[in-house]
Amino acid sequence: MALCVSACSPAVRFCQKVNRLKTLEDDVMATSLKRCLSTLDLAMLGVGGMVGSGLYVLTGTVAKDTAGPAVVLSFLIAGVASLMAALCYAEFGARVPKTGSAYMFTYVSVGEIWAFLIGWNVILEYMIGGAAVARAWSGYLDSIFNHRIQNFTESYVMRWDVPFLAHYPDLLAAGILLVASVFISFGVRVSSWLNHIFSTISMLVITFILVFGFMLANPANWSAQEGGFAPYGLSGVMAGTATCFYAFVGFDVIAASSEEAEDPQKAVPIATAISLGLAATAYILVSTVLTLIVPWHTLDPNSALSDAFFRRGYSWAGFIVAVGSICAMNTVLLSNLFSLPRIVYAMAEDGLFFSIFSRVNPVTKVPVIAILVFGSLMAFLALIFDLEALVQFLSIGTLLAYTFVAASIIVLRFQPDKTSSASGAGGVVTDATSPCPLAPQGVGSETQTLAQDGGELKEYESFSDKLQLVEREKAERERRAPGTLQARWEPYLGRALGDREPGDVVAFSVLALMVSAVSLSCVAVFGSSHLQLPVWSFVLLVVVFSLAFIVSLLLIWVHEQQTITKTFQVPLVPFIPGLSILLNVFLMMKLSPLTWIRFTIWVAAGLLVYFGYGVWHSKERHREQGQDVAAHYVVLPSGSLVQTVQNVQPDGHTHTHATHTPATSDPQASR
Repeated sequence: MALCVSACSPAVRFCQKVNRLKTLEDDVMATSLKRCLSTLDLAMLGVGGMVGSGLYVLTGTVAKDTAGPAVVLSFLIAGVASLMAALCYAEFGARVPKTGSAYMFTYVSVGEIWAFLIGWNVILEYMIGGAAVARAWSGYLDSIFNHRIQNFTESYVMRWDVPFLAHYPDLLAAGILLVASVFISFGVRVSSWLNHIFSTISMLVITFILVFGFMLANPANWSAQEGGFAPYGLSGVMAGTATCFYAFVGFDVIAASSEEAEDPQKAVPIATAISLGLAATAYILVSTVLTLIVPWHTLDPNSALSDAFFRRGYSWAGFIVAVGSICAMNTVLLSNLFSLPRIVYAMAEDGLFFSIFSRVNPVTKVPVIAILVFGSLMAFLALIFDLEALVQFLSIGTLLAYTFVAASIIVLRFQPDKTSSASGAGGVVTDATSPCPLAPQGVGSETQTLAQDGGELKEYESFSDKLQLVEREKAERERRAPGTLQARWEPYLGRALGDREPGDVVAFSVLALMVSAVSLSCVAVFGSSHLQLPVWSFVLLVVVFSLAFIVSLLLIWVHEQQTITKTFQVPLVPFIPGLSILLNVFLMMKLSPLTWIRFTIWVAAGLLVYFGYGVWHSKERHREQGQDVAAHYVVLPSGSLVQTVQNVQPDGHTHTHATHTPATSDPQASR
């Protein structure tokens, strides 16, 4: 047994090393960035990140090829599904107002290597997303001029026929990204005002589309003669939902900007709700107008809105729509270029990525090097890859980030307080409320202490004082620590779960939740098609994995949660995060095998970066190596001095060694 333990200890230490949690500073509002963003600024950033090319391209594509006029329901369901993920981001952004978004949230609750992989994949998603939008922006502008830009480039610059690459270098898309990167590097105020301008124009154009579109609406386009409201049935509506879900992925720019918000505790949740509500309303109403102006089966997927007005004889309205679409795409470009360098900055600031990207310009208060470098990489992708190749790889990193953020919310909500320790069946004893366990002999038997509200220790001798202590200890036992079994479930589950360490059952249940969600999604997606399971086995597996998922949620629910009410909290935890996990995993399983292959290659490259650089330069690693023995002193009312010597352990470690040394109250002796 000893040999087995000694052989496993390096593996245990390795797992502890790569799963260490980020230690937040006492003042979470302290930052080298500039806090200048208001609630309106954050809300406009969120709207700009969501209401972009998808409004002008995605609505027509889904309506014609997937759902018909029922695309309205697809956007509605997708908006509700996105709300679950957005609530998780809002709670984290309010509680941990640091840049980095999903990367930072995973780091403070799950572990270092998982946070790095999330950040690594979000970086790729932003780069590909920005390049794809730049390509769409270039194509839309080129279509206005009857493709003269493309013809000129192919004739006088270059044309190639290489698999997975575009037929010609899109100089216009690369150029707009470089110009936008320069503007972003001028500071957060410049970025915010540019976003305000483009978002305002875009919303004015959307208002024009709605007002003029409803004037041209023809209800007969939803009639049975044109195919009806839902020509593809319920399956078409749900397939459209999977596509429309990606129209709402831009709200995480709000959480990524929380370190530059003036009042993140209030601004982040409010801005998230406002931006998601506005985006969902815009998508639903515009898709309604679009399918009422012209029959859904005659839509042009590439430029549905402007083409619809052209076909109704209002070419000037089509031109206005084209201008609005370009402004909307500009807001998405700004959103990507705004968020990406800040995630890179957060990773570099923690030592997990190259330190040069953590440098903040003293004048503009933004990471200029990160902005220019990754803006140039984004421009390179837009230069050589076509839109289809970029879009194929989009979304998997975003869905993975959503999954981990939802899981992190559960872990953080049921995580035991780091300043408290469990006692018995869950009673919490803290340094401020418990008698000193390290008092010298005689102090514990003759002189007992009582924690007062002011934090001072008071000697008691009377029965009333002792009764007050008993009542206080009883209240502490009833108010159990987070992560412990709730008192009302003690008679039923106490024997099986009551003696576990706080948070252990929740951690195991979260793991079971993830495994059951993956298994259920695999059976639902591949069971009847690729695996060709018989009906009885398909139903049996669905029932088994569904029960495992539900039981995992219930096991988490019967434990105590943290009761922090100063900031926004997701309601109905763990059920809303659990449903978000299931939905995100299901959508990930719907992605193509080629996307998963590319994702695996990118993750392998990220692991090389982490183990080659990040794990050695991590600030948490240096904090662990640099920790020293700390001495704490408690002065009792009688004048005696109790010294406690304690090794400060990293988060998650519970081995604490302490000694006590009685000391005299004589000043000369104490010196």
